[in-house]
This record gives sequence, C-alpha cells and structure tokens, in this order.
Amino acid sequence: MKITNKYLVEALVFLSYMLFAMAWVGGAASMEQIMAAMDIDSLASASFISGMVTFAKIVGTFGAAWLAVKLGVKGAFFVSSILIAIGLFTPISPNYELLLLSRFLMGLGGAFMIVYFNPIVMEFFKVDERPAINGLNAVAFNVGTAIILWFMADINAITGGWKNSLIAFSIISFALAAVWLLVKFNAPAANNNDDQQQESYSYIEGLKDKFNWVYGLTYAGLLTFYICLFTFYPQAGISQSKWVIGFGIIGTFAGILYSKKFPKRVPVIRWSGLMITLTIIGLSFGGSEAVQMISAMLLGFFIFLPVTALVSIPHEMANMTTARITVIFSLFYSISYLFSTVLLWLFGKLVDMNNGDFTQSFILIAVVSTTFFIGSFFLPETAKTQGES
Repeated sequence: MKITNKYLVEALVFLSYMLFAMAWVGGAASMEQIMAAMDIDSLASASFISGMVTFAKIVGTFGAAWLAVKLGVKGAFFVSSILIAIGLFTPISPNYELLLLSRFLMGLGGAFMIVYFNPIVMEFFKVDERPAINGLNAVAFNVGTAIILWFMADINAITGGWKNSLIAFSIISFALAAVWLLVKFNAPAANNNDDQQQESYSYIEGLKDKFNWVYGLTYAGLLTFYICLFTFYPQAGISQSKWVIGFGIIGTFAGILYSKKFPKRVPVIRWSGLMITLTIIGLSFGGSEAVQMISAMLLGFFIFLPVTALVSIPHEMANMTTARITVIFSLFYSISYLFSTVLLWLFGKLVDMNNGDFTQSFILIAVVSTTFFIGSFFLPETAKTQGES
C-alpha cells in the first residue's frame, strides 16, 4: 500500500508538527512536575531544559538541507518524526542528563520538520494551491500549543497524569512516523520538471544570496517576541499568551483566505508588521488588563495574518527548485533563531541589570519587532511571477 493522495500527505505533515508542539509545550507546562521528579530546585537548570529545544532549533534548521540531500526529503522527514517521538524519554528519564538529551533530540526533530514542509508542498501541490497549504502548516504549531494551554489538565485527567500524557504524545508520533513510510514521492502534482528538481543549490550559494538574509532577518524580530511572550512575559505579570495563540489561529485562516483573493504578498506583511509593533507596545505598556487583553487579541491576529504570504514568497519566485527552497528555509529559520537567541539573552540581561524591572527590556523587544515592517520594504513582490516557478 502506498499513500499518494496529497491531502492525506498534508494531514500527516500537519498532525506530525502539531504533536511536536504538544510535546514541547506540554513539557514546558509540566516543568514543575519534572523539576520535582528530578529533584531540581534551580530555575537556571529548569530554563536550560527549555533552552535545549531552542538550541536544537538553531542546529537543526541549519543542518536540515544537508540531511535532505543525504536521505531525500521523505527519509529526512521520517528521521525528524522519530526524533520528535524520542521526546518519550522526557517523562521517563532516570537522570537530568538523559532528560536534556531527550529534549534536545525532540527539538532537533521539530527543527528539521519545519524546513521540510516546503519541499513537500512543492512536491505534491500546484502553485495556486500552495498558499492555503502553507497557511495550514503555519498554524499546526499554534493548534498544538492551544490544545495544551487550554486542555492540558483535561488530557492529564484522561490519561492519568502528565507523564502518561507526554508518553501518549510520543506514541502517536511514532505511529505517524510509521505511516509516513507509506508515502510515495514523485507525485504527479509536482510542478517542477526533472531538470529543475536535479539542480543543486548549496549553503554557500544560499549564504551569498541577499534574499535569504533579508528573508530571515525580516522574521527574526517577530520570532524573538513570540518566544519572549512565553518565556518572560508571565514573569513580568503579563499572562495573556492564551489569547495571542487563540487569535493567532483565527489570523492564520484569515491570512489563507486573504492570500487566495489578493495575490500581492508584501502589503499584508508590511501593514501587519506595523500593527504587530503597535500591539506589542499596548501589551507591554498597557495601563490596564483590558488594554492588554485587546492588544493580545489583535497581536495574535496580526502576527499570523501575514504568515501565509510570507512563507509563500519563495514558492512563487521564478525558477524555484526543491533543492533551493530547502536551503532557503533552512537558512530562514537558522538565521532567525540565532538572532532571537542573542536578543532573548540581552532581554534577560537588561532585566537583571535593572533589578527585575522589565521596562528597558520591553522597549528593546518593541524595537526589535520592527524588523517585520522594515524588512517588507526589501522583500520581492512575487505576484507578477506566480505560475512561472
């Protein structure tokens, strides 16, 4: 039996990454229990556990294209699925070192997988179908995160506890990895000819390409804020992250509909970028809970409204190939995660230097978020090249 239906393939991709989000965020949500089980009483050690996933994202996204060359996209996606499932060791690790390793490998799997969305979409879907599929893939992490933030307690009640819940997520990931082996590549929906598919595009070429730096740095400020939202904002007494996630899902589907109706990509990126910075200011410096709540809702919507347009740009560039798009997204995520890691360290450093006052750090994050707006002035408008790739 071979799986050739493109919508079934997309369902496997979506569910696989959704399970990664559930395992990652579920582990973070269970951090108190993990610390107790491991006899960890240091917040620094606990933050290191969470930081392993972020570190793995930098390493994994940069190496994803290399793995795809060695194993092919199908084999590389299978490896990423298995690595995510290795998160199984998070709840059953007998020691701190194995716990760190399991979190790192799970993060590595998620980093690989997010890069492989794009060559898979190119393989199975036509150019005019890709914006909607790209949008669905973009919301997979949010759906998984929302399930944990809203329903983790209910899931724990059904499974019998946080350990059983995390084990269940990993078992389902193993099952999805097994089903993935049945997927048949070289589907007839692929739009690129064999000559294009065989073209090479190296990391060196990618690093020399100005577009890849503009593309990655445009997203970097937004990614920095998004990670900061769950890492530091609760410590500052701002706990509206659930609403950012919830309205982010709404924004993603609005972005899919918008991108299908309006082919131009840059305008929605630019004006959403402006709204993102304004609502970050409202969330960070709002004088009341009502202002912060409204800002969080609008922020979630405008963070994800332009995502479909943003991830569609490389797909719609002229003469795009599977090799090139894999390297583009490998560099896109590694550049943005490296940038965000440095800025998040600086954010925390400023809080420490100011004796726990977040004011300067919030100013920093608002300024950094402008990369999305500023970057839009340097991104190519692909509306005129749709259908040529």
